[in-house]
Amino acid sequence: MSRRTIIVVTCAVLLAAAALSAADHSGPQTRELTGIVLLKSTEAPIANAIVYLKNPKTLDIKTYITAEDGQYRFPALAMNADYEIHAERNGKRSETKTLSSFDSRRQASIALRIDLSK
Repeated sequence: MSRRTIIVVTCAVLLAAAALSAADHSGPQTRELTGIVLLKSTEAPIANAIVYLKNPKTLDIKTYITAEDGQYRFPALAMNADYEIHAERNGKRSETKTLSSFDSRRQASIALRIDLSK
């Protein structure tokens, strides 16, 4: 094998390796949103609250009903999408919060507080 052939083959191998590496990082990336729904006055967890997650661009809405510990979880969310989230219980509603596409965390957490005394 000539020196030129070795250089060409080496370059081809390096280019193929770079392409594979780029493909590994450009695949679908997801994140997870977890959190807790709390009573605004005492910070106690609220069971059976309905948590609404909305993608304002597509208008898709996902819901989650909290367990006794007030926890919620939305897995496999797109990294490049914004999400609006709020919780409701007994006709009362938390403030709406936003998970931004500029937030690059793979694991985000948002606490939602509801004032049930109003």
